[in-house]
Amino acid sequence: MQRFDLIAPCHFGLEAVLKKEIISLGYEIREVADGRVTFIGDADAVVRANIGLRTAERVLIKVGSFHAITFEELYQGTRALPWEQYIPKDGKFWVKKASSVKSKLFSPSDIQSIMKKAMVDRLSDIYGIMRFEESGESFPVRVFLMKDEVTVALDTTGESLHKRGYRKLEAKAPIAENLAAALLMLTPWKPDRILVDPFCGSGTFPIEAAMIAANVAPGMHRHFTAEKWTHIITPQNWKDVREECADEIHFGVDTDIQGYDIDPEVIDIARINAEKAGVDKMIHFQARPVADLSHRKKYGFIITNPPYGERIGEQKELPALYKTLGERYKALDSWSMYLITAYDKAERDIGKKADKNRKIYNGMIKTYFYQYMGPKPPRRNISND
Repeated sequence: MQRFDLIAPCHFGLEAVLKKEIISLGYEIREVADGRVTFIGDADAVVRANIGLRTAERVLIKVGSFHAITFEELYQGTRALPWEQYIPKDGKFWVKKASSVKSKLFSPSDIQSIMKKAMVDRLSDIYGIMRFEESGESFPVRVFLMKDEVTVALDTTGESLHKRGYRKLEAKAPIAENLAAALLMLTPWKPDRILVDPFCGSGTFPIEAAMIAANVAPGMHRHFTAEKWTHIITPQNWKDVREECADEIHFGVDTDIQGYDIDPEVIDIARINAEKAGVDKMIHFQARPVADLSHRKKYGFIITNPPYGERIGEQKELPALYKTLGERYKALDSWSMYLITAYDKAERDIGKKADKNRKIYNGMIKTYFYQYMGPKPPRRNISND
């Protein structure tokens, strides 16, 4: 079976989490760069990565790479790539996105139009036709220019992988599903430990945690562009992987996952989303202000994305909000707390410096992942009696 270099982009700062995921799927890592991980795999790997990766944004098949500092070099480099191995005569193809960092060529629209012309010229020679109807399946292309090195890839995913298919309704400023999953995976939380999100919004953190706990593959209930590429990946590939993933789900796992929000309408949205994800019975949602955050059990986790003043008028409310969060966390004396926020005075208002602070880009917003690490629970004694 043909093997590919597969590229999985991710949020900047979370490459190590994605790398670990890919290795756990059984694939060899080729390269780790800012915002993406390249690995080696066959058609089956394309399917497993799309359905199974929690922290990636998409899965790309690398078509080739070359050096280019002029548009002529970009044209010739693109034309030299083996497009006919991927795009059939009736295929619809275009450069969906071009990004450039520290490169001589930086205009996305010019890069896109020149590459499209090169692709047309190459395939015109191969197929012996002058006009492409492009009436068949879609083959979107993505290109990255980094220090004049051009990497060209086909997008197998379509809509970003953070679109799991369960979030039909959204609260304000929701966190992306793949980012929430990655942050959960950065913590020592395990399904047998309590997890509470006191600012749960549309429920993303609790839902992603429940999916991890029950081993629900994130792409189980959505479709992908490459499902139509039957000359590269067979329908049986997709069917087999989905059936395997379904067999590996364990809804009977014992968990204590809770989501709170001060807005009852938002809690209703979270419940609907959890039901669509199939994990509603694993999560307790409740309309409750952060001031009422408490729990009788020990050694739990707060994992949350609190407000950080992205809307006009909210900034003045933040000191009191974070102070309250800090007070409630202090009362949970054996708990850990992890929060992602762009609010740069979070530690001051919480009243405690984080044990660790990790910079993560949430889209174009620079955020901080503050990590307050509580004590580990005592080891359980196993009796031989």
